[in-house]
Amino acid sequence: MNVKTINNSSQALGYLTKWRYASSLISIVFMLLSLTVIGVKGFNLGLDFTGGVVTEIQIDKRITASEIQPLMNAAYQQEVSVISASEPGRWVLRYANIPDEAQRPQLHTVLAPLNSDISVLNSSIVGPQVGQELVEQGGLALLVAMLCIMGYLSFRFEWRLASGALFALVHDVVFVLAFFSLSQMEFNLTVLAAILAILGYSLNDSIIIADRVREQLVAKPQWNTTDINNLAVKSTFSRTMVTSGTTLLTVVALWVMGGAPLEGFSIAMFIGILTGTWSSISVGATLPEFLGLKAEHYLVVPLTDTP
Repeated sequence: MNVKTINNSSQALGYLTKWRYASSLISIVFMLLSLTVIGVKGFNLGLDFTGGVVTEIQIDKRITASEIQPLMNAAYQQEVSVISASEPGRWVLRYANIPDEAQRPQLHTVLAPLNSDISVLNSSIVGPQVGQELVEQGGLALLVAMLCIMGYLSFRFEWRLASGALFALVHDVVFVLAFFSLSQMEFNLTVLAAILAILGYSLNDSIIIADRVREQLVAKPQWNTTDINNLAVKSTFSRTMVTSGTTLLTVVALWVMGGAPLEGFSIAMFIGILTGTWSSISVGATLPEFLGLKAEHYLVVPLTDTP
């Protein structure tokens, strides 16, 4: 290898270092913003978690939500959520359940002033106790998944590399939650399932880079950690892009063809794959460097005979 090649390689690694540090700073800023959004706006929890009634209706496409909602609010004596469905004239009405059939207003009577034919496409009821149990079970599922991942990472890697992969997981989940908080899209069981899937996908991405970092630390103990991280990112970049690209194509197909029932799942997975690819480089590879990761942490100390 001549001097010119070495200089070009060093310059490329230098650019990669600046890019990694800049992406890490961007991740920190956006993560703080995401946590602020979640704290301020909260979530638009779906019927799965809150309990209540969800009714889907078909009505004249010229009628708007601003015409439907006042009539529903007045008749049901509560704030009724009116959400546009997958096609014009199709609306999803969400409201707290009224157990007494005699006191529950009939939709056709309530919306009669609109002078339009109304078709009730489907209606479902979930009790508040069931909704509360689902909230608790969903939170428990996330906690158990994170604890299992922590145990696996601690067993496989030294704690500095493990912390980078774990923080990358938290980073990805927070970004997805922030999107649903900001957009106020319905957060239901399918979105929760997507978040659990994102944990597994992001972990795979982070482990690939962490494994390469560990391998290079053992093979090149004389190198500094910054160059080792750059080399690990560079050597896995093409594989990561191909894997993420093909997965995104599948998720986009699911998004387009799956319709409204899978929209939340698809969007969550799409964001999770993008942030998972980003965080495995900006967080998973950079955080261990700031925590003082060195080749000495992976060098095997030879056994010596005792006299």
